[in-house]
Amino acid sequence: MINTANGMISTSSSSANAQSPGLKTSFKTPEGRYKLHYEKTHPSGLLHYAHGKTATQVTLAHLKDKPAPSTPTAASSSFNASSGVRSAAARWLGSGNGSRALGFVAGNGGNKSVSSTSRIGSLGASSSSNSMTNTNFDGKGTYLIFNVGDAIFISDLNSQDKDPIKSIHFSNSNPVCHAFDQDAKDGHDLLIGLNSGDVYSVSLRQQLQDVGKKLVGTQHYNKDGSVNNSRCTSIAWVPGGDGVFVVAHADGNMYVYEKNKDGAGDSSFSVIKDQSQFSVSHARYSKSNPIARWHVCQGSINSIAFSFDGAYLATIGRDGYLRVFDYSKEQLVCGGKSYYGALLCCAWSMDGKYILTGGEDDLVQVWSMEDRKVVAWGEGHNSWVSGVAFDSYWSSPNSDGSGETVMYRFGSVGQDTQLLLWDLEMDEIVVPLRRGPPGGSPSYSTGSKSSHWDNVFPLSTLQPAPSIRDVPKISPLVAHRVHTEPLSGLIFTQESVLTVCREGHIKIWLRPSVPESQSSNSETVLSTSFKDKPLLSSKIGSSSYKQ
Repeated sequence: MINTANGMISTSSSSANAQSPGLKTSFKTPEGRYKLHYEKTHPSGLLHYAHGKTATQVTLAHLKDKPAPSTPTAASSSFNASSGVRSAAARWLGSGNGSRALGFVAGNGGNKSVSSTSRIGSLGASSSSNSMTNTNFDGKGTYLIFNVGDAIFISDLNSQDKDPIKSIHFSNSNPVCHAFDQDAKDGHDLLIGLNSGDVYSVSLRQQLQDVGKKLVGTQHYNKDGSVNNSRCTSIAWVPGGDGVFVVAHADGNMYVYEKNKDGAGDSSFSVIKDQSQFSVSHARYSKSNPIARWHVCQGSINSIAFSFDGAYLATIGRDGYLRVFDYSKEQLVCGGKSYYGALLCCAWSMDGKYILTGGEDDLVQVWSMEDRKVVAWGEGHNSWVSGVAFDSYWSSPNSDGSGETVMYRFGSVGQDTQLLLWDLEMDEIVVPLRRGPPGGSPSYSTGSKSSHWDNVFPLSTLQPAPSIRDVPKISPLVAHRVHTEPLSGLIFTQESVLTVCREGHIKIWLRPSVPESQSSNSETVLSTSFKDKPLLSSKIGSSSYKQ
């Protein structure tokens, strides 16, 4: 799937039909029809044999105006990139992003003649004085960053070209997660976590300026697994943390880093006495980086997500538990278990009231922070749920005028190749049939605060899996098969919905209210919407929200 779609939407759609027989190029919702606008993918000739070992994640990154000349961009700068959870804002990139000022990097990923043997010989190389760069390139716009096999690809989100404009290759380990910080005060704004446990921070703009196929101007953390040699699973930029980020690993530990500290700083932590208990250990030296280790669980942490005010951090893991922490207090606040199996993805609502999770039980779980428990299960997927996201750009038709959200729209994708859209209105959720006292008759009750929640759990308690009879069920508004391969995530933007499969193929579905002519010339529209609603980019499986 490396055909280049340079034409109009009809070209993209017909191409999709040719490659994906049986798949429709639109789906209907109550507010109108979503249409397949175009697709993004990778040059298949560059894929490594280990491609199947990692699933594609996607981050949307919005580059603002080029910083003043006084801003350092040299390799010695110790700036870090942001997190997928809170990461950078995604938006359609203005046409200036691709005004083919990017022509000088077009061959960095889009050129199919480049052989797979041209990968770099080390994990991440620093910039050298011999690097070919275009320092006059501003790079303003929005980009799509995604990993496939042993490479990171960067695409111009406004262009209908399928192939990326830049590729960065790793020879000794695969990139598995990444994040972008739109509000980074210094040059480094992109984080990349590897299968080996290594973490890099770089400047996205600097990568676009360079014509090579390796990282330039890097800051290297956990080099060669010096702190933790297990796989990175998720990266999150701490909202308002001024250069602080969190990296989760497959051994159940999370590490807190400061991007302005030396990535090679000595860090040693106390021995974990009880692997089954949550614990936090701080570095013994002020110059250490990472500065703290959180032991969260036994087994892998599969994903992490910050609430948008940065107050709470949610983690989900192989053990099937959602855990919610008070980040500043470093305390476990609440959490609960899936109905069955591991949890694979999570996402916060913009107001911080709800958390979505999905996993191996094929359910979408809605967790209420107010009630401290599961308040709804979404039934509709036929296989594992691999990505969830709230659609914060969707306007509730029954807004009460108070400014509070009375209905939520969210989406989910799974290994069944389906995209499901859901509407959640807590006041209308019907609680399952409850058995009354002897002689009484069964009855239904409504609302998340109804008397059926008769068990009160104290703070810091992880709840067991609830009974299937005790949780209200909701059904999807829309179910549409969007890819031929299992999906790994979705992201909502103001103009579209992005769906991504594990193999690295991305589809952009235009919202009903957005004309194709507007989306193809969206520089003005996007710049306006950015001023009104700052965006946070997200990695795959996490959502992108307005503020």
